[in-house]
Amino acid sequence: MTYVFHYKNGNIKREGRGLSFWYFSPNSSIVAIPIGSNDLPFVFNESTNDYQTVTIQGQISYKISNPKTLADVLDFTVNESGQYKKSDIEKLHQRIINEAQTATSSFIHDIKLKDAIRSAKSIEERILKGLQSSQAVSMLGVSILGANILAVTATPEMARALETETREKLQQEADQAIYERRNFAVEQERKIRESELNTEIAVEEKQKQIAEKKMESEVQQAENNRKLREMKLEADIAVENQRKLFIEQKTDNDKKEAETQGYVSETVLKPYKEIDWKILTALNNNSDPKFNISLAFRQLAENAEKIGNLNISPDLLDSILNNKRHKR
Repeated sequence: MTYVFHYKNGNIKREGRGLSFWYFSPNSSIVAIPIGSNDLPFVFNESTNDYQTVTIQGQISYKISNPKTLADVLDFTVNESGQYKKSDIEKLHQRIINEAQTATSSFIHDIKLKDAIRSAKSIEERILKGLQSSQAVSMLGVSILGANILAVTATPEMARALETETREKLQQEADQAIYERRNFAVEQERKIRESELNTEIAVEEKQKQIAEKKMESEVQQAENNRKLREMKLEADIAVENQRKLFIEQKTDNDKKEAETQGYVSETVLKPYKEIDWKILTALNNNSDPKFNISLAFRQLAENAEKIGNLNISPDLLDSILNNKRHKR
């Protein structure tokens, strides 16, 4: 995983990956560039919009894609034992970290502390995008494989303050939750009571409707009874009227019949009205001597003022009286 350049008298004699060869050290230089992927950890501080310091910790994955370009910029020469003569690898790392911090600083400066602590993903994206588009990184022959933010933290004092604020906020939320739970319980109790009252009102309303229906039924029954009585009275009145008409008609008929009979009788008796009763008695042809004697006595009574003395024999009276006793 090492790309080797063999310089002899200032010229490249051989180069390649994983080479094995002999060289004469007095006139040769060996440059060894690791071309495997590397993880570069970093930690740097930035200031937020509200003048608070945040510490950004993470790592960058990269690989050297163009060893010759890097060899032209930095010195990766090794000695006879394979140790680097200079620590230019640290320069490479610092340049990459500087580019990452540059890509991040403008973003952190525009947001507040609380937003910065929660912006790890956004910071990752900005670092990765900034490094991949950086011309300085491209001039080093380095390819950026990825970037990861492990932590974005505030200073210990500010962290404690945020913890206190969060704790107080959580306590307020807990108190609010307790209040809401109690309020919910009270509201549920109110709804239950309201439901019970509505049920009682509904029951009373139903009872009222039942009473009204019962009253309406009684009123209707009374009305029907009244109508039946009226119909019966009307029928009785009609019967009585018919009876009255019948009686009047019968009375009229009886009256007419009586008048007719009276007229007939009067017509029959009219000839006898002007006849003397004596003639009528004579016409009767009553042969009873006693009847005739009684008529005689009546005649005598009618003319009593004209009679001075009247002698009636005892035998006559005795015969009349005896005749009456025998009849008894």
